[in-house]
Amino acid sequence: MLKTRVITALVLLAILLPVLFLNNFFAFAAVTVAFFAAGAWESLRLFRYSRAELWAGFWTVGYAVVVFVSGLPSVRSLFAVCVALWVIRFVPALKLGLPPLKTPANRLLSITYTLALLGCFIAIVSLFQHSPLYLLSVMAIVWIADSTAYFSGRAFGKHKLAPKISPGKTWEGVVGGIFAALAMATLSHFWFFRELPLKWALPLAFVMTIVGILGDLSESALKRGVGAKDAANILPGHGGFLDRLDSLLFNAPLIYYFARFYFSA
Repeated sequence: MLKTRVITALVLLAILLPVLFLNNFFAFAAVTVAFFAAGAWESLRLFRYSRAELWAGFWTVGYAVVVFVSGLPSVRSLFAVCVALWVIRFVPALKLGLPPLKTPANRLLSITYTLALLGCFIAIVSLFQHSPLYLLSVMAIVWIADSTAYFSGRAFGKHKLAPKISPGKTWEGVVGGIFAALAMATLSHFWFFRELPLKWALPLAFVMTIVGILGDLSESALKRGVGAKDAANILPGHGGFLDRLDSLLFNAPLIYYFARFYFSA
């Protein structure tokens, strides 16, 4: 399992890193569209949509992505609305639980989650246009924190973080993820992105770790609501694309607005 997980991660990095370093917008857009289209498909599957509904939703999301990318400068504030809708809908669900499948409330939940995915996509594309190296830095922090939280939780985890939502997550994993994020922020500062000083990079890495955990829990709540262990079985050892994107769900808008605040100040 561990070997498969590592190999899959290396393959994904082999696809993503050249696109980031080449600074080719159309290549990056093609890769991210593929990732998020797969994520949207998985989210609709989790909500038990029929095959016809899946295709209709897939093409609707695909069309919206094309429209948004073509007019990106005028819609960059939209992703904040998308994610806010999901947060407003998700937070009560932590306490009250998710609505039954194939009910109007469940359909509303699926729409808000898909909109949050779309908002995350727009934020990431906007970040690439701002600075591919900044995007690489923050994505490295998110994914290193996520992976370290997983491994440290398995090795040392004793105190459950949210047992009713995700029994495998522990406070020990959270601590491991935070330390890994701080280390990665320091490394990226000295290695390839000195533009962000450590006095900002380290607090941002800490906040990103916490926000990433919230995104992870939101997807875990969805999977638990439908009795699924993973969003899909597309990525060996990782589950589905949603399982790789969940930590960016709330983080992408956060780091985009931080970039606007810091680099335009």
